[in-house]
Amino acid sequence: MSQKNQNNENFRDSIGTITNEGKRAWVYPKKPSGRFYDKRKMVSYVLLAFLFGAPFIKINGNQFLMFNVLERRFNIFGFPFWPQDFHLFVVSMIIGVVFITLFTVGFGRIFCGWICPQTIFMEMVFRRIEYWIDGDRNKQRKLDKQEWNAEKIRKRLLKWFIFLIMSFLIANIFLAYIIGSDKLIGYVIDGPSAHLNTLFPLLIFTGVFYFIFAWFREQVCIIACPYGRLQGVLLDNKSIVVAYDHKRGEGETGRKKFRKNEDRATLGHGDCIDCLQCVNVCPTGIDIRNGTQLECVNCTACIDECDHIMESINLPKGLIRYASEDDIEKKEKFKITARIKGYIAVLTILIGVLAGMLLLRNDVEARILRLPGQLYEKKENNIISNVFTYKLINKTTTKIDNVSFKLRNFNGDIKLVSTTDDFSVPEQGIAEGTLFIELSKSVLKGDKNKLTIDVYSHNKLIETTTVNFLGPRSYH
Repeated sequence: MSQKNQNNENFRDSIGTITNEGKRAWVYPKKPSGRFYDKRKMVSYVLLAFLFGAPFIKINGNQFLMFNVLERRFNIFGFPFWPQDFHLFVVSMIIGVVFITLFTVGFGRIFCGWICPQTIFMEMVFRRIEYWIDGDRNKQRKLDKQEWNAEKIRKRLLKWFIFLIMSFLIANIFLAYIIGSDKLIGYVIDGPSAHLNTLFPLLIFTGVFYFIFAWFREQVCIIACPYGRLQGVLLDNKSIVVAYDHKRGEGETGRKKFRKNEDRATLGHGDCIDCLQCVNVCPTGIDIRNGTQLECVNCTACIDECDHIMESINLPKGLIRYASEDDIEKKEKFKITARIKGYIAVLTILIGVLAGMLLLRNDVEARILRLPGQLYEKKENNIISNVFTYKLINKTTTKIDNVSFKLRNFNGDIKLVSTTDDFSVPEQGIAEGTLFIELSKSVLKGDKNKLTIDVYSHNKLIETTTVNFLGPRSYH
């Protein structure tokens, strides 16, 4: 942290994008450029291609990624998760949270700057459109202040129209993740009027995305997203973050504007020439020289800008860089700390648990339950009958034919309340019905008997379940 602000932390009492009067302080970031920005563009475009393509990729007939919260059906990397698999989905989400936490402890908000969809859409899509239409920082400020003439109206209408189209496209892609790409394509072919109950939510989400990227912008990261506030808990002096080297930048007598042929080292001045370019290029409008702040998303724009300035005045690059506080203060390089080892251990255990659950998971799940309110029925020839309901869930994308039930280790009959003794389960569907189990009194060992029922398809065992069979208490 700079000497100027070392004893003055007042800037932390308010958000940089809000004025003292409580009004919005609009941020006009300078168009970034440099080696990190070029790498971020490559990463962003790969992730955008993945985001737009994932709903249309299928593995074994399953959508690669789908989060159908309406029907509680999820696909993660081609693995389908039904409501009965909710525990697996929860474990997967916990793994994701621990993974992000691990990287935050080690490398700060690298997720926000490089991977977060909000940052990618804002910085690599919408702001680039804005730079193309409105121009760079100074031109944008001038355009906002000028009167509403033909030029301003043309630029505003063009920008808002493109923003609206992009927001509508993003809303459709998110809809594909929710209802499935096949259903979305079917809705498009049928036309909007045929699915008004889907069109209206789609338009609402289009409006939400337009509001976020056209107006709310960096406020999502600063106000709405809780991740920035987690930094105070997760970061320590050994965490690698985008940091200003205040030791080098301030020197003994502080930073000073650049003067040609001046011997800054002899005068005790630091390498920071107070050009404010790191502030001008920041998409959240902060001064990185004040130290780690919740508004900083680690986007590296200030690193590129500062490196460019250092090159132009023949000073070493890296005044702003990826570094830890201990690296700046004590020249200690990054080490895997006990905290990081702990998170790695927890993450490894969770991944192992999830892998085991997935290996033990069946493609077909059977549930056979006693019909509520029914006990048992006595029939001729000392036969005891119980009535049950069954539900078979087919998690695969292929139809399962010739499904039948058989009792294991008991001589008895299972009779379906249908015209045939076997049935089929549709792909990614459910088959339900009622069945009777009839056993002789002589094989019962009490009023409650645990039975194992095997489920077969074409005489191949596909699932096993258990039920409690009730009999007369006298046989207990």
